[in-house]
Amino acid sequence: MRYISTRGSADHARSFSDILLAGLAPDGGLYLPESYPVLTAGDLEELRGVLENEGYAALAARVLALFIDDIPVEDLSAITARAYRTPAFSDPAIVPVSHLPGGLWIAHLSNGPTAAFKDMAMQLLGELFEYELGRRGDWLTIVGATSGDTGSSAEYALRGRPGLSVVMLTPAGRMTAFQRAQMFSLLDENIVNVAVDGVFDDCQDLVKAVNMDPAFKAAWHIGAVNSINWARLLAQVVYYVATWLRVTSAIAEGGAEEPAGREEPRALDEAPLPRVNVVVPSGNFGNVCAAHIARQMGVPLGALVVATNENDVLDEFFRTGVYRPRSSAQTLATSSPSMDISKASNFERFVFDLLGRDAERTAGLFGDALARDGFFDLSETPEFAALREDFGFVSGASSHSDRLEEIRRTEDEDAYLIDPHTADGVHVARALAEGLDGPLVVMETALPVKFAETILEATGHMPPVPARFEGVEGGAQRLVEMPNDAAALRALIEERVKQLD
Repeated sequence: MRYISTRGSADHARSFSDILLAGLAPDGGLYLPESYPVLTAGDLEELRGVLENEGYAALAARVLALFIDDIPVEDLSAITARAYRTPAFSDPAIVPVSHLPGGLWIAHLSNGPTAAFKDMAMQLLGELFEYELGRRGDWLTIVGATSGDTGSSAEYALRGRPGLSVVMLTPAGRMTAFQRAQMFSLLDENIVNVAVDGVFDDCQDLVKAVNMDPAFKAAWHIGAVNSINWARLLAQVVYYVATWLRVTSAIAEGGAEEPAGREEPRALDEAPLPRVNVVVPSGNFGNVCAAHIARQMGVPLGALVVATNENDVLDEFFRTGVYRPRSSAQTLATSSPSMDISKASNFERFVFDLLGRDAERTAGLFGDALARDGFFDLSETPEFAALREDFGFVSGASSHSDRLEEIRRTEDEDAYLIDPHTADGVHVARALAEGLDGPLVVMETALPVKFAETILEATGHMPPVPARFEGVEGGAQRLVEMPNDAAALRALIEERVKQLD
């Protein structure tokens, strides 16, 4: 299995272990496999047995092995066993699913150490980084950006690991008190938290700036944990496989009074497989891009529902065909802050597939058109016309009042408390439910404890605090304040990481 850039030639294909440590491709593109492995109906049934009999870590090892051929299978199994275990994850199922009385399903992705779905990828990434750096006798400086959850998940996964330093950029004043405390209270010497005078997109641009400086990137061994890193998306593909398996098993066993949607067989000797729709709260397009990849592999996912907040760049594209990132000044601060993103860095991976993997055309859109015009328009193309049929995407958006209503309603009617990002997903799911065939699974993003102010406004009470998070906001905190300036970031890395090398 070799990996190519969305903007480059297959002649420069690289191995998994090489791109694991690289982040962005040298031409500014994102890595994807040369082709996606395909799962047959028989393969999926075999994976069902693995999940049921051996557990989530074993399923992860099997899926990863489809994409990784330069790490021995036995080592992959050991890596996933360390990544997906209790008590790091509070539920031994790792990703359980439940059927709410109102009809929606929830895939519980927030059982990890920081109570966010980002843990699903970061716990694996930490193990992969340590393994590969140890194998090479190398070191790595992780430079990342976070709108709230990626940073804490990355830092908890990488803290104290040999050969790894983390410089994590956050938008000053744009996270909740709980999110800030989770990150800034980590005092490990290999963790550097940075508050940037700007919004998340500014932080993301700074990360890209150091990645696009070849000499600096090589000198400081710059790597990425943001979802530009392919390994993160690969980890997320696993939980879409697991979600489909668990929901269809529950329906088959009579755990829900609804039929699954049907899909045409992909081979004459294969019976139709039940189809499941997934609803994904999305800002940076990484989570739903993993769903897209799972669907391309043959996992019977029907609709891929992109749910945004008021920063609705992605919803605008799927409705109109126009991709128009917003400026920092136009990016709104909302009550689902981890989705306050107007430049969806993973969107390029999907557009590459949408355009038949035409790297030149993709580079023209993301490298030229956006810089020149600030947008691109695919509305009149045959690819956009066939987008829903070929790739399953639909979308919707929600507002602050929508989030409050869904949090109240889901607690009152379903006896389940959701966070505001999951509420974005629930709102869009309810709006689109009548037009979709089969069960709707909302991919939970975080536990409510991370967004106490919004929960209090919606319900009149504070969210419960799991025992493992008691007192997290009361400890000492450490951070560095920095202007929105790439030179300042380079200077900070030279000052702080040099001491750790």
